[in-house]
This record gives sequence, structure tokens and C-alpha cells, in this order.
Amino acid sequence: MIQQKFSAANGDVIDAISRFLAAPPEGTPAEVIEAFDSFGRGQFLPPKLFLETVEQAPVAISITDPAARILYVNQAFESLTGYHRDEVIGHNESMLSSRSTPIRIYQELWETIQARQVWQGTLVNHKKNKEEYLAELVISPVLTAKGEIGYYLGMHRDITAVHQLGQQLKFQTSLTEAALDAAPMVMAMITADRKVLMDNHAYKALLGDCRGVEPVELFLAALEQQIGFDLADACRTGKGFTNVEVRLDLAGRATPRWFACSAVRVDELDEAAQNYFREQQQTRYCLLLIANEVTASRKRINEVRLNMIRASMAEQQMVETMREAISGAMFKMQVPFNIIRAALAMPGNGSDRCNVCQVLNQALESGDEAMESLQAALPNRAREQTSTVNINEILHEVMRLSTDRLLASGVVVDWRPAAVLSRVTGRPNALRGLFKYLIDNAIQAVNESGQDYREIRLKSWQDEQELVVEVTDNGPGIPDAKRLKVFEPFFCGWARADEHAGMGLTMAQEVIVGHGGNMEIDAGFRGGCRVLVRLPVKVAEER
Repeated sequence: MIQQKFSAANGDVIDAISRFLAAPPEGTPAEVIEAFDSFGRGQFLPPKLFLETVEQAPVAISITDPAARILYVNQAFESLTGYHRDEVIGHNESMLSSRSTPIRIYQELWETIQARQVWQGTLVNHKKNKEEYLAELVISPVLTAKGEIGYYLGMHRDITAVHQLGQQLKFQTSLTEAALDAAPMVMAMITADRKVLMDNHAYKALLGDCRGVEPVELFLAALEQQIGFDLADACRTGKGFTNVEVRLDLAGRATPRWFACSAVRVDELDEAAQNYFREQQQTRYCLLLIANEVTASRKRINEVRLNMIRASMAEQQMVETMREAISGAMFKMQVPFNIIRAALAMPGNGSDRCNVCQVLNQALESGDEAMESLQAALPNRAREQTSTVNINEILHEVMRLSTDRLLASGVVVDWRPAAVLSRVTGRPNALRGLFKYLIDNAIQAVNESGQDYREIRLKSWQDEQELVVEVTDNGPGIPDAKRLKVFEPFFCGWARADEHAGMGLTMAQEVIVGHGGNMEIDAGFRGGCRVLVRLPVKVAEER
């Protein structure tokens, strides 16, 4: 009833103002007319429109005097607070304030609006029934023609539900992050353009071990080479994978690290305004990568495998040693046989020469029989099938096999592998033998140098379609005059030849040629010897 009377009274007043503006009496102050002139061109909007707009606005509106006494409130204010306008008009706006709001917020509010600036913030207010709610509030000073504060216009809305949803979302986010961080496996959310959206503590720890290189880049490179995985295609089609083992050779670590990787596609939240109305099929996607470290179990498997390789390499070494010894003996026997053949070819007559020639022929026949016997005694090399191999893995196995010699010689190994290398097609045992020859040569070189500090550096990297392995030692180096001779059969340049017949580099070169690669000694290197081995990434199988 009261509301109806208030509306009727307001309507009469508004109609009176409208009639007044239509024909203002002579002498009416210009300020009064200008107050209703919205366009400055005598086009007056009806005051009734102003009042009805404010009255029906969906935002709670209040107007106070400079002392914050309420002069007017609209219907939304009544609905929000539960107070009827007759219960608040004439009272201070602080009647809505809750003690849950810190005093400093009110101090900041008053300092701002008294400085003739708009204040915007959040207060804890209470309704008529004492229920507290969060009020998002905007207070604007209304200035008089003289520039003084005449009124304050306040607008506020209840954002309690929004705040609660935000807190729930924050809790869910914290819970998700806590679960991710507590997980022992490496986890990362990756976009199709290879950006990391989210990761966990295990990922950050691995990032430190990778010395600033994003682990995601290493995982993706390893997966691409191993199973042909394409991130963009996986994000588009949703094709993931499960328990794919990848190997990472990190700089500064003597042993590689193995991870069992899995991935699943997840819808990526699109925050762009222009994509609000897009269809579902246009949604962007990202990939959740999970990498569980299996280095310990892989190490146990590799120990068993290494013992098998050690036995195989020992047998191979024995065969090669026998071939080297027999070939060396045959090579040395050729010298006197060649002299005998030369003597027989010399001209001359006489009974004595005939007797000597007869003896020499008998000796030559016996020598040929001995050479045939030695040739027959040469053990055959085992025929080995080709397969795809990881050169870093081959190098690591050879270092493990050479550990005793390295320790006995006091050699420091500087291991600098590429974190990820393309696989090559080759014969694993032959490649192990190749690098075993090179490392054995390097150990012999640093032993002969007599230096207190002895170092061998192994480094691998990929140069387009070639894999390059560098074996460097700080030994005496190879003189320029002997740089080509060291590849000749039975040439031995060591001061202490021991059991060397000079076939190591010859057999190493034979293996490299059989794999379509090449080996060179860096002529410009000083302070030791540096050997570079180059192998093509894709090698056709030998016939």
C-alpha cells in the first residue's frame, strides 16, 4: 500500500516537472533546464524516464548526502537487502556494514570518494535478516555546479555465489596441483604447439637435471624417433600411447635414464572471446604426458644383458686375437718367402746353383704348405644380423666393459652424449668392437703419456643425416707422418707394443666402411688425439 502511494506521488511530481519543462516560466534559472537537457540541444528526456530507469535497474542503487545519509534507494536495493526504503531513508549507509570488513577498507573508501574519485571494491554487508553477503560496490561522487560534492551515487550487487564458485575452483585447482606434485612420475600438460601449460614437482626436478632444456622437448624427440609420434596429429586425432620406453642421455650423468611414457588427449580450455560460440569440433586440444622413471628396473635388465654382451665380446675378442696373431705370422713369413722367390728368379748356372735351387724350392714348398695350414687355421667371424641400434647405448656398454682398465689406469671419462639420437641400422657386436678398439687405443695413449691427469672424452651428436662420435684423449697424439700409416695392417706405433700386432685401427676402419661411414683423425687437434667417427642415420643392410 505504501509502495503504491509512493509510486503515485512520484508520478504526480514527474508529470508536473514534464509540464514545467515543456513551457518553463519566464525567469527560470538556466541551470534548472540544463539539468534535464541530456544532449545540450534542447532535447529533453522526460524525468519520468530517468526515474523509471533507475527504479527498474537490476543493480541495487542508493543516493546519499555528503554525510552518507540515504536519500533514495531503488527496488533492486530493497530486494537485495530485505529493507524497505522507508526503513533506510534518513539512515546512514553504514547500517548495512558488517564487522567482517576490515577498517582499512572503509578508510580507503572514504579517502577516495572525498578526493572526488570513484571507489570500486568489495565489502561484507548484511541483510535485514542479518545474513552476510559479499557486495561488489561502486561509489561515485556527484558534484554540484560549483564543483563541490553534493551527493554520492552507490551501486552494488551480490557476488557471494560468484565468490563461492571461485573458491571451489581454487580448491579444485589446489587439489589437482597437490595430487600432481605428490605423484612420483613426471607429468606435463602440453599444447599442440609444444608449450607446457602445467607440470608437477617431478617435472621441475627433471628440468634441473636437464640443465634448463625442457624435458618435454627431449621426450617428444625420443618418441618421434622411436614410434614416429607426432604431437600435432595426436592432439587433432586423439591418438595416445601407453608404456613406450624412451632413453635420455643427460649431460654430466654417467648412466642414462629410462622412462615409460604414456599420453592422453585432453580438451584445452579456450578463453578467447571470439571463440565463445564456436562448435565443439573446433575446440583446441592438448596432451597429458606421463613419464614414469624405470631406470632402476632397466638397470637390472641391462646388467644381465651386459653379462651376455661381455661373454659375446670375449669370444669375439678371442677370435679377433687369433686372427690377428695368425695373420701377423703369415705377414711376417711372406718376407723370407719373397726373398727365396727373388733368389730363384736370379740368372746363373752350375751344379752348386742347381743344388741350392733345389733346396730353396723344397723350402718354398714347405713354406707354402705352412701358409695354407695357417690360412686354414684362421677362425671365421660369426655372421651377425643387422638391426636398429642406439649409438649412445653402444658407447655406454663399451665404457662399462672397459671400466676395469679405465680405473686401473686412473683415467677420467668425460661423457658428453646427445640427449636423444636417431637410431642407425648396423651390426651391434661389430659396432661395440669398433668403439672398443678406439677406447683401448685411447687408454694406451694416456698410459704412454706419463701424465698425472689422464682424460678420455666421448661425445656424440647428430649432424643432419649423420651421427658423429668423438673419441678424444690427452695422450702424446699422432705425428703427421704417421697419421695415415696407423690404418695400415700390422703397423704398431706404441713404444710398448706388448701383444699388439697393429691391427686395431685396421679392423675398426673395416667395421666403419661396412656400415657406410668413415673415420678420420683430426689433424688440427693439439694436446692429444681426436678421432671422429661418422655413421649415416639410415644404412641399408649388407648383402
